[in-house]
Amino acid sequence: MPEEIERVFLLDRLPDLPPHAAAWRIEQGYLPDPPAGSQPGTYYEGRLRRKVSPEGKEHFIHTIKSGQGLVREENERDIEASEFDCEWAQTLGRRISKTRYKVAEGPVVWEIDAFDEFPIVLAEVELESADQTVEIPAWLAPHVVSELTEDPRYRNYALATVGLPADHPS
Repeated sequence: MPEEIERVFLLDRLPDLPPHAAAWRIEQGYLPDPPAGSQPGTYYEGRLRRKVSPEGKEHFIHTIKSGQGLVREENERDIEASEFDCEWAQTLGRRISKTRYKVAEGPVVWEIDAFDEFPIVLAEVELESADQTVEIPAWLAPHVVSELTEDPRYRNYALATVGLPADHPS
């Protein structure tokens, strides 16, 4: 299964974004049951996502992720709107929506997520390898509160199914 290598950061607020930032609207919901035969205790998520580009074009994706931390397995496939609509009801009570701002900086793209349901802003950056170093851009660095890469409580799956951690600073 392909890998996703991603670092995640909690921000104190939505930063002033560079003019080349692009805003996407995202709705995602999590399917309730892991596949048969999954190992107990293995972090697993089956996700449906509707993305709306800055131009208004809709894109639908079914994703399966497993693992925790910096490197996780991820398998994505495009689906039709009809399949998304048919399966979406299964995600009731396990959904989030957000605006994702994509900002290309050198060899990486920073994704800044402002959630509709929670007073939280996260920054994510996908890497080519687990040992790749990345510099936090000047427009973002003053707003980084902490790195959450190894904290599963702040993954979108956990936010959609459990909500903010009880000890989240308000």
